[in-house]
Amino acid sequence: MIKSMNIAWWVQRWAELTPEKPAIIFEDRAVSYAELCRRADRTSCWLQSIGIEKGDRVAVMMNNCLEFFDLFLACSRLGAIFVPINFRITPVELDYFIKNCRPRLFAHGEEMAEVVKALELSSYLPPLMVAVAGNAQFGSRVFDLIRETARFDGQKAFLTRSLGPADPEEPQVIMYTSGTTGRPKGAVLSHRKTFFNCLNADIFFKLHPSDIMLIFLPLFHSGGLFIQAAPIFYKGATIVLHRKFDPVKIYRDIETYRVTKFLGVPTVYRELLKVAPEKRSDISSLRVCAGGGEKLTEDLIKNCREAGLAFRQIMGQTETSILLWASEEDPLKKPGTVGRPVFHAEVSILDERGKTAKPGEIGEIVVRGSIMMKEYWQDPVKTEETIKNGYLHTGDLARMDEDGFFYLVGRAGDMYISGGENVYPAEVEKILKLHPDIEDVAVVGMPDETWGETGHAFVIPAFGATLTREDVMAICQGKLAKYKWPKKVTFKTEFPRTSLGKVRKAELF
Repeated sequence: MIKSMNIAWWVQRWAELTPEKPAIIFEDRAVSYAELCRRADRTSCWLQSIGIEKGDRVAVMMNNCLEFFDLFLACSRLGAIFVPINFRITPVELDYFIKNCRPRLFAHGEEMAEVVKALELSSYLPPLMVAVAGNAQFGSRVFDLIRETARFDGQKAFLTRSLGPADPEEPQVIMYTSGTTGRPKGAVLSHRKTFFNCLNADIFFKLHPSDIMLIFLPLFHSGGLFIQAAPIFYKGATIVLHRKFDPVKIYRDIETYRVTKFLGVPTVYRELLKVAPEKRSDISSLRVCAGGGEKLTEDLIKNCREAGLAFRQIMGQTETSILLWASEEDPLKKPGTVGRPVFHAEVSILDERGKTAKPGEIGEIVVRGSIMMKEYWQDPVKTEETIKNGYLHTGDLARMDEDGFFYLVGRAGDMYISGGENVYPAEVEKILKLHPDIEDVAVVGMPDETWGETGHAFVIPAFGATLTREDVMAICQGKLAKYKWPKKVTFKTEFPRTSLGKVRKAELF
């Protein structure tokens, strides 16, 4: 058994080395590494008692809580495959996830009771066991997760070589993509991938056992689970866990617990900046603020820096976790950059012929190495479309300068061709977002009888602003070639978004 690449073993080792040290602080209660290890042990015993074996899927739909980590660590210990599910989904979407990954056990929090009740869980094949963490009652056939696991307190799971992970390439997690286009795909992530992601995060965050990481991003996503939580367990540091996003509480807990490391998406930073100065607490303990999830604007970087939230940028995706990173100084020296490749990965840009793009040329970001997913669960066609000749194709278009810094151009699927010219919506969006009367904008290609395709701009005006289509066209004057101008403009009050704030362009129409 390869223990050194198993996150459950990291927790066990820190429980032996620093048993009393807080591993997680949740709702003002500190859980030591010794207690976290004991909780993982008893959860492992319970899973074994209900017949969970190596390779079985355990689907979990919960808010950020201790029970989420209990199941995550127990699955890692037993060789079961952990499947975190977005708790904001509808019954139809949940039905899709369950039928796709076919879990033996589905565990959910009491907050998801209404969504779960809409499904006939007893009708699924193969049969599905259900557990609830909380007070929701579904009858005698549903396990009370907290009560059931407590029965095994103090016991350790019986492990054999065939039960625990014997190979670091064995699946650890199936994590579903955000699904900005089409149905979400289940990225199969191995123990080795988690390990090398932790090594990359260790370098990026400059982690130390004395660090305190505040996590409010949902643990069902790569950002919360693999970029923040897993590296903290690897390093033996401490997590301050929030059940959900609350900007005032974030300020308060940064001061209370002297938080040193932090990760948020651009939407989070915008909300933090909206908090009145008198409601902000002392954040001088912060050493690293990281931003990712979507491209950061220069104005947002500047405003955050002025508020004491100077941060470094990351870019990645579910299939790879962190791919690129930029220091606090990089955006000042290289405006618009999303950084350079992480240490433990081979990241390149390939042109349309599959050759390495020269500096300045636009191509697709590809990656190979130990941070790649294994495959898409039960989807060999999408797997072959994504992994070619050993490279995972990200679908992100970018160019690289002479110093190796990457600059995002857009998504390969977003690009459209107008009159024979490639148009990258991200370039148009960047110009329009600079105008003070525009809060946000999303551009997509639409069919056109004359030009093949032209742009359709969906615009959210800034508060109090009144805009017309002609106003939007005037912004493009002198800044964009005429063929890049959007032909149609639709005004919106909000955009449909993923859990990380990315716009679901397919749902704009």
